[in-house]
Amino acid sequence: MKDFGRVLVHALRHRWAVTGILITAVLIASLWGANIATLGPLTKVVFEGNNLSQYAEQELAATGETIDELDDAIAKTRQALAATEDETEIKSLTLKLQGDIRLRDAYADSVDWLQSAQPYIDRYTPKSPYRTLLWLIGVLLMCTMFKLVALISNLLLVQYVTERTSMSLRALFFRKTLHLDLDHFGDNGSAGLTSRLTNDVACASGGVGVVLGRLLREPLKLIACLAGAAYVCPRLLMVVMFVTPLVVYLMHTLSKAIRRASRRTMEEMSQLYGVLNDSFAGIRIIRAFNTQATERAKFQYRIESFFRKSMKASFYNSMARSATEIIGMSVIGAAVLAGGYLVINQQTHLFGIRMSTLPLDRTQIILFFGFLIGATDPAKKLADVWTSLQGGIAASARVFEIIDQPLRVTEPDQPVDALRPHHCLHFKQISYQYSSGPRVLNQLNLDIPRGETVAIVGPNGCGKSTLISLLCRFDDPQSGEISLDETPIRSMSTRDLRRRMALVTQRTILFDDTIENNIRYGSPSATTEDVVRAAEMAYADDFIRTKTSDGYATNLGVGGSRLSGGQMQRIALARAFLRNPDILILDEATSQIDMESEQLIHKALAKFLVDRTGVMITHRPSTLALADRIIVMESGKISNSGRHADLIQANAFYQSLVGDTVREAA
Repeated sequence: MKDFGRVLVHALRHRWAVTGILITAVLIASLWGANIATLGPLTKVVFEGNNLSQYAEQELAATGETIDELDDAIAKTRQALAATEDETEIKSLTLKLQGDIRLRDAYADSVDWLQSAQPYIDRYTPKSPYRTLLWLIGVLLMCTMFKLVALISNLLLVQYVTERTSMSLRALFFRKTLHLDLDHFGDNGSAGLTSRLTNDVACASGGVGVVLGRLLREPLKLIACLAGAAYVCPRLLMVVMFVTPLVVYLMHTLSKAIRRASRRTMEEMSQLYGVLNDSFAGIRIIRAFNTQATERAKFQYRIESFFRKSMKASFYNSMARSATEIIGMSVIGAAVLAGGYLVINQQTHLFGIRMSTLPLDRTQIILFFGFLIGATDPAKKLADVWTSLQGGIAASARVFEIIDQPLRVTEPDQPVDALRPHHCLHFKQISYQYSSGPRVLNQLNLDIPRGETVAIVGPNGCGKSTLISLLCRFDDPQSGEISLDETPIRSMSTRDLRRRMALVTQRTILFDDTIENNIRYGSPSATTEDVVRAAEMAYADDFIRTKTSDGYATNLGVGGSRLSGGQMQRIALARAFLRNPDILILDEATSQIDMESEQLIHKALAKFLVDRTGVMITHRPSTLALADRIIVMESGKISNSGRHADLIQANAFYQSLVGDTVREAA
């Protein structure tokens, strides 16, 4: 519930819209009660063959006679009190006197109200019963029209706040996901994040719509009806509302079950997103291996599981609504029995308890029933509101579970600037272990002077890519320190640190945008001339101009699917060159490209890496030729380092890596 309160805080920032929602909700409730209140004049005036002016005159005359009779009774009672000394009789006469005085005051108040209203009634109301009926129907239609205008305004304002809240939550959620630790994407997958960003945020903001919409309107309508019933006979209303504690208990019990079922449904939706992501991403493999039936079976299992959990949530929702409806009918039934007894027998007491000062007439009890029936509609809607709200509460918890996720990589309170360009990159006693895995780096030490290109080789799992992740500060080591000269990278702002680096990975990442914007990505201030110059350095300019439809304005589509692997990698290299980095990092960047592209990339790197620090992870012997020094890693440590000729004799892994061909060429 606390997390949903935080969602409401986002909604309440739109103050003018929320104010409009409150005003229109009050108008809707007031007009709802006013429409029901027209039952009074219809039954007591029009259907008795009178107009409002005649009714007022008759009521004043009848009430005046009753007051005169009560004045006589009060006077006689006072005389009797003065003449008797019997304590029992005095007590009885005193009670009678108090009752008559209370009754006379009630009638006097009625007379005062009628006398003040009579001039306006005589001046503005019709003079015949039928015209009075037409007038009342006109008032009813006008109130309904105003109510509908207020309702439309209310719905639009609620939708505005809901959508704005959804935008705000999605922006906040997305901002946090961009800073999440990378293993979060690996362990939980992007499908869970996608589900929370789309489905869960929609449910949470939908809960805001419920609170500001129906949860505000319907209780106000309910209050208007109960206030009307209380005006007719407040004590009778208290008697028939005896089941209210039962409603509160049932809704509290069911809300826990609904919230739990809603959360499980959302979790199942995340699993469904995962199946979809895997299937769409691997569509080529699925078709190549003819595993469509297997994927359909996995998807069918997930949608059936989602169906079962959805039906369970629907069952609890139905139970809540049914319980509310039967309790509402019980209230009306109790009101009919109690009110019917009082009117038929013209009584003011029920079970020895005073219900009213004056006996209720037919019109009053019909109006009382009308207000109670009017209250059942918002009461039934409140049951649906309550169940919808539980889904919003559950979704809010899932959304803020990610937003509140603690980060291992944090910004320093007072960032320190390092020299640019630096003189030496230091890895000192670096140890790292994943949260759910073995230690991959163990007391590693490495110094890379500026201007040196280092190639890192080693078997799978030896910690090569982890070392790159720590250098880019995607994570921090459990012990040890990485520094530029004497400045630890933990004490630098991540923005400053990464501005000095450029990363080209094995899997080329291109965006659904133009070639020019893909090269400019990460260097937004670069001009078109700068982009072209970087493309020329990466030997990409020629194919961009001659082999694409619109040159640098060509849209690459999702994932750059319109280019070959070598072309994509050269665009990624141009993007790295445009940043003019102090440290260029290549993580298996040439492992999956054609020979021609590899030769061009090697040629580009040989020029670009002059007077820069280069860190390469590679297993390709041709790429190793670019390195000034080769580092061999095994079991999280550096086992050997040196040039090719030294390592070919000293390290067994390196011998197996380069093979007989390279050995002969050496």
